[in-house]
Amino acid sequence: MVLEFKPQGIYCPAGDFFIDPWRPVDRALITHGHADHARPGHVPGSAQIRVEVEGEVWVVSGDYKTEADRLSEPFEPVRCHSFITECTFGLPVFTWTPEEDAAREINDWWATNAAAGTFSLLGAYSLGKAQRVLSLLDPAIGPILTHGAVENTNAVLREQGLALPDTLHVTPDLKAKDHPGALVLAPPSALGSTWARRFRPASTGFASGWMRLRGVRRRRSVDRGFVMSDHADWPGLLDAIKSTGAENIYATHGYTDIFARYLSENGWNAQVVPTEFTGESLDAADDAEGAA
Repeated sequence: MVLEFKPQGIYCPAGDFFIDPWRPVDRALITHGHADHARPGHVPGSAQIRVEVEGEVWVVSGDYKTEADRLSEPFEPVRCHSFITECTFGLPVFTWTPEEDAAREINDWWATNAAAGTFSLLGAYSLGKAQRVLSLLDPAIGPILTHGAVENTNAVLREQGLALPDTLHVTPDLKAKDHPGALVLAPPSALGSTWARRFRPASTGFASGWMRLRGVRRRRSVDRGFVMSDHADWPGLLDAIKSTGAENIYATHGYTDIFARYLSENGWNAQVVPTEFTGESLDAADDAEGAA
């Protein structure tokens, strides 16, 4: 085999390296920097890794979505014989709202709150998701305040030349009353914290692919849920797989058993690859998108 599945992760014997290992190894290639992979990684976007040995091609996709945004290069299908794919949202129920509709929903919510003198507290994972949300916001509605975890990533992306709306970092001495009607962008874990209590009255929202499931908004105790993810939805996963031309599909973190069974029933040779990575967890309370 071109790639082998070992306790440390995905291994390439020909090159003596691992891809996205979940245990310490001597040499590794990393597809992306989501925190569930617990390794330093590049920003923005994620990379696929193509490995060819004696004419046989394998591709490791990392985390991906097929929908284009303004923060990273569009997804590029790579022809291969074997394709290793995540399937965080590998159920038919997961289909994403078109981005322009999600932008309108968020901005309308914010504008309504601002007109009523209410803060808009919006939870979004701080690496990637928050910046995607930020790029969709209408600054004419009001000021945009950011949690430190979000602002740190903003600074990295701005240094790389990406245009983002102006934001104001929430520091201990910031007075909320000086910014009426502001939208406050923070990691989900900050929404119910002492940090957020300075912004009152407030309406709370959460941008995540998990908002597609009934009951999750109530479970998260937020007023509004906005369906948006930096992982591929069900149609996106299937389109990506078809475009590779691969016969062998290896499903990793997500709804692996269900997804692999569907693929097997529809003509692919599909298997599950066990992993110690969790993907974008419904229960995750930190700021790792390795999410929504």
